[in-house]
Amino acid sequence: MKVRLGYVAIALNLDKITSSSTVTYSRYSKINSEQEKLSKLKEVTYSNLEALEKILKYNIDHNIHFYRITSNLVPLATHPDVMWDYKKYFRQDFLNLGNIIKKSNMRVDSHPDQFNVINSTRESVIQSTLVNLNNSVDIFELLNYELGKMVIHIGSSQGGKEESIKRFIRNFNNFPRRIQERLILENDDKVFTAKDVLQICKNLKVPMVLDIHHHNCKNEGEYIGDLLEEIFNTWNEEILPPKLHFSTPKEFENDRKHADYIDADGFASFIQLVKSKVDRDIDIMIEAKKKDKALLKLIEDLRKTNLDFKFIDETTIEV
Repeated sequence: MKVRLGYVAIALNLDKITSSSTVTYSRYSKINSEQEKLSKLKEVTYSNLEALEKILKYNIDHNIHFYRITSNLVPLATHPDVMWDYKKYFRQDFLNLGNIIKKSNMRVDSHPDQFNVINSTRESVIQSTLVNLNNSVDIFELLNYELGKMVIHIGSSQGGKEESIKRFIRNFNNFPRRIQERLILENDDKVFTAKDVLQICKNLKVPMVLDIHHHNCKNEGEYIGDLLEEIFNTWNEEILPPKLHFSTPKEFENDRKHADYIDADGFASFIQLVKSKVDRDIDIMIEAKKKDKALLKLIEDLRKTNLDFKFIDETTIEV
């Protein structure tokens, strides 16, 4: 069983490099001319794309094969009073980035923020979510990266869990096919358990992302080992292996906040569970405050154990 590790958005080992610089709408509105407004948007977008290229090359240099791209790559791209045509100016830049990703066989995905709620009871929120998810698909298409997926939570529990699940399924089925094909669904730490999301994924025939920390924080007594095979089977029609999220609670058991680093013992125990239950290649997104530093430290810590792990490179192990 091969396990590849990835990290989220920011490479802390690259000092002062960010692909998430933004322009607030308030700041944008205070710029005098339309030409100056466009110039500012182009300037920040170019900076973000340039930073992303540096991050991707850093990943390649360190054999990091899995990476979550920021959802804030293009400032004000979906703001209803802006929605500027960034594709007109940066099509080749995106294509170049996509070539870097594909040439290196890097897995890249995104995680649109919590304001995107497919099962909201407010039509305005659903429409905003539709715009944002369409834009995320646009980014993957500009990258010419067919394997790109978007992780999203089930969302609102308004009206009760059962009704909100029905609402999610109904709204999902009304979304464009280009969005449906890119979405993968994740359990959360407050409402929708791994078992809930598994049933939704089976209904919609979409892959499930298991977040083991969320499961520890929110479950109904079910043992995660009993669900692993079914969860992984939601990936059977996919080219890439199942994806999971792993984090360590910050201060106490089942603390919802993420720690700076990953507890190697807890991680190793989970990997051994997966090996015993499924024995299938997986990719794990490390969700820790120290980002890439946490990923690389985890590998260092695992090397110090007596576990029968083979280290293929800086971020990949075989169990």
